[in-house]
Amino acid sequence: MERAGACGFVCSAWASAGLPRGPLPPPAESATVMFGVWSRGGAGAMPGALCTRSDHTGFQGRIKTSASDFIVTEIDTLGRLLSENVDKTLPGLGGMPAVPSSSSPQNTHRYWPKPLELHSEECYQRLGPFDNPSLAPEESLLPAKDSTEPVAGASSKGGHHEGATLDSLLDESVNELLNQFACNIKGGWDSEHDPAAHPAEFSLGPVLDKRNRADLHSAIRQKFPFLMTVTKNNEIIVKANSDYKQLCQLVSEKEAFDFFKFLDAKLENSKFSFKPDGNKEHRKAVHHFISQKFGKLLETKSFSVTDFCDQHNVAIIVRFREKSWSRKRPATDCQEKQDVYTGFILRKENLETLEAISSLSTELGVLPSDFSYTGIKDKKAITYQAMVVKKVTPERLKEIGSTIVKKGMNVYNIHSVCQHLRLGQLKGNHFDIIVRDLKLQSNDSSADLKERIFEAIENVKTEGFVNYYGPQRFGQGQTVQTDQIGLALLNEEMVKAVKLFFTPEDADDPVNQAKRYFLQTEDAKGTLGMLPEFKVREKMLLRALNRYGINQEGCTRGWLSIPHSMRVFYVHAYCSKIWNEAASFRFITYGSKVVEGDLVLAGENVDENSSVNDRVHLVTALEESANKYALSQVVLPMVGHSIKYPNNEVGQWYQERLAKDGLQTCRFRVPVLQLNTPGCYRNILKYIHNLSYHFLEDGVKGIKTEEDSHLNESKASLLLSFDLDPSCYATVCLREIMKCDL
Repeated sequence: MERAGACGFVCSAWASAGLPRGPLPPPAESATVMFGVWSRGGAGAMPGALCTRSDHTGFQGRIKTSASDFIVTEIDTLGRLLSENVDKTLPGLGGMPAVPSSSSPQNTHRYWPKPLELHSEECYQRLGPFDNPSLAPEESLLPAKDSTEPVAGASSKGGHHEGATLDSLLDESVNELLNQFACNIKGGWDSEHDPAAHPAEFSLGPVLDKRNRADLHSAIRQKFPFLMTVTKNNEIIVKANSDYKQLCQLVSEKEAFDFFKFLDAKLENSKFSFKPDGNKEHRKAVHHFISQKFGKLLETKSFSVTDFCDQHNVAIIVRFREKSWSRKRPATDCQEKQDVYTGFILRKENLETLEAISSLSTELGVLPSDFSYTGIKDKKAITYQAMVVKKVTPERLKEIGSTIVKKGMNVYNIHSVCQHLRLGQLKGNHFDIIVRDLKLQSNDSSADLKERIFEAIENVKTEGFVNYYGPQRFGQGQTVQTDQIGLALLNEEMVKAVKLFFTPEDADDPVNQAKRYFLQTEDAKGTLGMLPEFKVREKMLLRALNRYGINQEGCTRGWLSIPHSMRVFYVHAYCSKIWNEAASFRFITYGSKVVEGDLVLAGENVDENSSVNDRVHLVTALEESANKYALSQVVLPMVGHSIKYPNNEVGQWYQERLAKDGLQTCRFRVPVLQLNTPGCYRNILKYIHNLSYHFLEDGVKGIKTEEDSHLNESKASLLLSFDLDPSCYATVCLREIMKCDL
């Protein structure tokens, strides 16, 4: 069955996607932006992904014809590209952050501020480290030669970089008004005149681009620490920071100014020191102020210090709380962690991230769970990503460099760090992708391929794309996809999950021969001898099965034998499939209008220490009629035990869909496997950043100029370079551009 969708496009029948509803919902008459629905069976490669955001025709082509055609480079939280060149140009992953600028993230050579300097007129330079004030002066907070560690109690002089950023982001007239507003606020505090004589707030107007808003928030607060900024419906509001005024009543204005710059910068491992203060009661007042206002973010301690005249005094030092460590750690803990946590950049080619980790763990003699990373990267590609391994020194990691090259891996920028990485701890990913064998769609009568490509790219650049989980999440091209294993684990069908795991592909290589043998004989020991050494997960599971048997208990022990991150991966794959289906249902039901009962993510002015659920808001009927929210703010839940559901047809759909898989009472906890899935939220719409593209002849660097009117289909290739936010899939974005399965 086919029928016209909400905007006149062809919609595949729900049955073809396995969705648990009969007829399609009625068209969303209020949809203002067109979207399409796959009608060519395209949902198979990406379970549940039925809709497309825009209605252009697209074109055909091939990606990943070789690993070098698909290069993925992680962008760290400081906006740096992590490639093999990063250690030649940057001091390390824990160095100073790049200054905001208009330069593209593709450029690894960032502008870097000079190391912070202590002011010579202040006599509190020889402070000991926060955790050990008794150390000698040479081990103090002063930076060592060539050190990049942020230094206590010192802010960069002037506001040149912040001013340059504001000049680039704001019109000259708006910038002048902002400066005047800041002067009025400051002047009102410094004089006895009525502060109500000037406006209490200043609006910069709507700023639609989220990155520009973030840059403006940071730049304004760095240049004017006595101001605060909030976002209301994409509009940035500037007003006086009352906390700044209160602090000025306790310390000098210069100290308050520098403190709020330190607070806003949030540099990892940085510390701030107030001037030495011999008045204990006054120090207590400062401690109390910071604890009351910023206690969830900062902690303070008083330390004895000695000035250059050997006069003893006491100074308050402030630092950011370390959320990932115990607050009751010994003073030397960080130094110990530096000895056993090693950070590095991993380059891999034609390898899954988990396969690479398994291979590295074997070479280093540690467990796969000793590795941490920010996300899983593509297999058929060349990828660069940050990793941290514990229990391994930098010297030990360097020893295996020549060995792992033979396995398609290299490691760069090896250095000691104090802690592991977290999933999602990155700014995004940069992609350099070559699309080969370009041609028009089979039903496209247009004679101009180049025009079709330009139209498709510009359309997605403007309209964005549906933020589906990509085919890599589900085991692209496999007979049994990872979401099926995840569903079996959630239903605690351990034997079924094992047999799904060992289901072979239609091939006769050693791996598939071994899997086929296992399903026919259940001979775990014999299968172990048939598998190649690099199939680490399979071997770990088989050893447990050989010991405990192929029954519910034995298979449970088998799943427990593989790393926790791998078990979680399968459950997340199932949750991702449900999310994809929910996003398709949401678009087909309501189109591009934000409706009552939708979930939206609150603005940037929400307390950063609040829970995720506190930041998610149900759209009201009044907000729907006022068009208060944009589609880009709408989120859908990734199913789990601690999430909210939409309060409309989409919420009802979730309940019916889970019931279809026997999970209507599932709490998304599997205690016997130590699996606990709280759930999360994901934007249904995302945008591409820093996009550039050009054409190649015969796949080489001969660039086909923009003036050329036509492309030679047999020779032309397309090179695309762009950035995506964390957890966005380039294959999903390309699918939206090209309108074909990849």
